[in-house]
Amino acid sequence: MLHQLPKELLLEQVNNGLILLLLGMGVVFLFLTLLVFTTKFLSFFVRKYLPEKVPTIAKRPVSASGSPAVETVGSEIAAAIAAAVAQSKR
Repeated sequence: MLHQLPKELLLEQVNNGLILLLLGMGVVFLFLTLLVFTTKFLSFFVRKYLPEKVPTIAKRPVSASGSPAVETVGSEIAAAIAAAVAQSKR
């Protein structure tokens, strides 16, 4: 079918195709560049004006001996495990 078209028309269509190719690639390149800079700007803006809240660590109560009251925490966990086991056996 290509041999039926005049050479001038074929060259004009190839030229138009190359123009469309370059135009499309340019638009995509500009969009992606804009997307990168917009993302960087928003990241900078969020870090500067909306800083992450630093979680505060709650201090554990200290027993009379001076060591943290681990026994109370351990007993609460043991009670929760025992309740879960009892619930699963029903």
